[in-house]
Amino acid sequence: MIHTIQTERLSIRRIRAEDWKDIQAIWVSAAKSVYAQYDRPNDLDDASVQSRVARLGVFAESDAHIFLAVCLKNRVIGYFSLNERGEGYELGYCFHSDFHGKGYARESLRAVLGFLRNRGIPFVEAGTALRNTPSLRLLRSLGFECCGTEKVSFYQDAEGKDIFFDGGIFVRRLDRDL
Repeated sequence: MIHTIQTERLSIRRIRAEDWKDIQAIWVSAAKSVYAQYDRPNDLDDASVQSRVARLGVFAESDAHIFLAVCLKNRVIGYFSLNERGEGYELGYCFHSDFHGKGYARESLRAVLGFLRNRGIPFVEAGTALRNTPSLRLLRSLGFECCGTEKVSFYQDAEGKDIFFDGGIFVRRLDRDL
């Protein structure tokens, strides 16, 4: 069970229902990114965000689905989702654009990987668009290795045909040094 993970600058804890406004700001920021085309879109209205974040909070006692808020002081600046996949976890993440390029994602992900490693979790898997340079750089800097690719589509064109992009599947074995 994760209570709080502390890093030099950040605290990482389970997402709570009251985090919805910060999560909404993260999603609004992400939707403006050139990389948004590679992610499943989120409804951004208050009611939808409140409902979704409240559902994430339901998993606070679960290790099958772990949703973590990355906090700078008292503000949620990013989050991680970890979903059990066999003996390991599938990782997702997003950070508010105001906090990109400052090392927060790397610092917090390193701490989360260390926490999982200490719990005996053997691996973490993450998927990202092969054109998402910042995400590729983050994953590779922490020892993730590309183990496959896939065609992915979250959007359709004006005629309703899927628009595909190349996604990479990256794995980080946790039995190696972080």
